[in-house]
Amino acid sequence: MQTRYERRGECERSGRSPPAIRDSLASGFTLIEILVVTVILAVSAVAVTLAIAGAGGERQLARDAERLHALIGYACEQAERSGHPIGISLTREGYRFSRNEQAGWLPERDGELRPRKWSVQAGATLTRAGQRVDIGKEFPDKPQLVCFSSGELTAFRLDLALPESATRYRLEGRPDGDIVETFVNDRAH
Repeated sequence: MQTRYERRGECERSGRSPPAIRDSLASGFTLIEILVVTVILAVSAVAVTLAIAGAGGERQLARDAERLHALIGYACEQAERSGHPIGISLTREGYRFSRNEQAGWLPERDGELRPRKWSVQAGATLTRAGQRVDIGKEFPDKPQLVCFSSGELTAFRLDLALPESATRYRLEGRPDGDIVETFVNDRAH
């Protein structure tokens, strides 16, 4: 019986591969195996993408709420400094600020108080004095909320939520100009 070394020497002299190498080369992956692995990887990638996208929507909604909170505070400071009221108008697409001048409410076009869009398709629900205020597709002629030059603010409650989500962000404006931001999770109730 030939030893492994003898067979190897014989293979080297004849130019053939040793049987162990030939067998490993012939036993590669079949096309079906490669396709199955590819499908598994694709399904996994889609699942991870959907999971991240769902969480990303809530993060974007939180960022929108934080930004609006800060901008309303900034608008109220500007109204006090300038002596001119600043209005806040909301639509389903976003919000804008406007100044009350002699000609009426003039929308801000640039700067910190420029018009902004919601970064996600958020549903916005606005109430003032316990009454729901319609938020339409277009900006109203007069703002729904006003920062007065006295430092006061229209009392309001604004809920921002993603469709079919139990979580929402609430901004509550108080007459003294304070704004409180809270996270509400309806699943906890």
